[in-house]
Amino acid sequence: MFLPITKKEVEKLGWDYLDIILVSGDAYIDHPCFGIAVIGRTLENAGYRVAIIAQPNWKDDLRDFKKFGTPRLFFGVTSGAMDSMVNHYTAMKRLRSDDAYTPNNVAGFRPDYATSLYSNILKQLYPNVPIVLGGIEASMRRVAHYDYWADKLFPSILISSKADILVYGMGEKIILSIAEAFSKKKSLKEISSLPQIAFLTNKIEEEKENIILPSFEECLKNKKQQALSIRLVEENANSFNSKTIYQKYEEGYIRINPFDYSFSSEDLDKTFSLPYQRKPHPKYEKRGKIPAFEMIKHSVNIHRGCFGGCSFCTIAAHQGKKVVSRSEKSILEEVETISKDKDFKGYLSDIGGPSANMYKMQGKNLDICQRCNRPSCIHPSICKNLNHDHSPILSLYRKIRSLPYIKKAFIGSGIRYDIFTDMEYFNEVFLYHTSGRLKVAPEHTSKKVLSLMRKPSFDKFIEIKKNFDLLNKKYVKKQQLIPYFISSFPSCKEEDMKELSQITKKMGYKLEQVQDFTPTPMTIATEIYYTGYDPYTMEKIYCAKTIEEKKKQNLAFFWWKK
Repeated sequence: MFLPITKKEVEKLGWDYLDIILVSGDAYIDHPCFGIAVIGRTLENAGYRVAIIAQPNWKDDLRDFKKFGTPRLFFGVTSGAMDSMVNHYTAMKRLRSDDAYTPNNVAGFRPDYATSLYSNILKQLYPNVPIVLGGIEASMRRVAHYDYWADKLFPSILISSKADILVYGMGEKIILSIAEAFSKKKSLKEISSLPQIAFLTNKIEEEKENIILPSFEECLKNKKQQALSIRLVEENANSFNSKTIYQKYEEGYIRINPFDYSFSSEDLDKTFSLPYQRKPHPKYEKRGKIPAFEMIKHSVNIHRGCFGGCSFCTIAAHQGKKVVSRSEKSILEEVETISKDKDFKGYLSDIGGPSANMYKMQGKNLDICQRCNRPSCIHPSICKNLNHDHSPILSLYRKIRSLPYIKKAFIGSGIRYDIFTDMEYFNEVFLYHTSGRLKVAPEHTSKKVLSLMRKPSFDKFIEIKKNFDLLNKKYVKKQQLIPYFISSFPSCKEEDMKELSQITKKMGYKLEQVQDFTPTPMTIATEIYYTGYDPYTMEKIYCAKTIEEKKKQNLAFFWWKK
């Protein structure tokens, strides 16, 4: 059965109360790739009665928010799988006409700043019920952050939402601890030591070793203070021995507890073993297909976390720098489950993760990792302590290929070509796991831009492209290596884009997989864009800011169009 999303479904279950009500900006898709399903199933598996309010109407008499009444424990609130502002607007701040997380790709079913708006409505209707925030929007807005769409510095989302607790990162273990504590009628003060949560407090615990960020008011007055603040947050997030963070506001302090690095492969296997229906709720059948689900329904997520540390990416800040991999057994069981889907024709669309080829990679000596807070394990060079052996992932690929019901298993996620030092992995991906087009992300050609992105030299892409062309010739194939590029990135000027255009033109590319840099909350690149400073060197950085500047840079990709 699906988790209930209507009052009739709750009544059918014979429930006269609910423990927890989850509110999401996405349609309800009961699949392990969607956070609301993972949290809901995790709580259900622990014995809690859970219902979901999916894409509630916030413009009417608020009946969607009222339909289940008061939960016994708390409301859980998320904007969905994306920050609602990234979901709504392009890099040029134009309103999007679609929403991949809604039936029939229809826009308009979630508000701007959805997490805060939902939370405020619930506080108004149920002032005595705790509200727990989660998901990417809450996670990446947990401290003072620049908001591109309002073009100003915002306080922690805990201030604007009036919520009681924020869970950042992937929250299955933490949400169970919170539910258990509230079941035992514990106060917020009694659970204040839980990892991976943030909340408002009146004082700093002086007996602990803490990190005190510049206050919100200081960050508003001085952009260098904001740059310093985000650097301290990133350094702490990248440390396996992270500390408690405090940031002062007029209302008190935001306290952010350390990341929970105890989450293990066994924990991840458990998440994927829960009884998902692996499809959207039947309520949506007449409204049309949900594009986000159609894209992933025959794909397999093999790990979490990323040690790449790209300065524009939210993955490490949200999922963590530590790669947590599923066991082969768990993955193969999911592949078998997918094979029983009536629509499955033998083709897996992706065996991947945040980066497709980080499976089972970690430090050789974990004691060294405990003392390290490098943002990236592979930039400016591969850490000598990193075990980047591709044997485990090659073993997995071969086992999947050997299954009688698998015709082809593609790699749809981008691969990091800067972490394999021999060509065995690349050859195997080329021969057996490419759908005709293999995605990689060089992102730019300029050394200074790539350095700020924390990406390898473009020479590395040229080398990979030569090898790809040789493989095409050797095996008489016509496969394509598709590069992704970004314009208007901090430090990028028009001359850099012209150089990119000329270099890629000589290589025979008419670029399609391109985007303009969108400043998203709490990334290093976004704070460079806002403050004008590199948080690590405090060097002043040029940024293309006007729509006209951004358009000019983006047009450099399309020299081949009239």
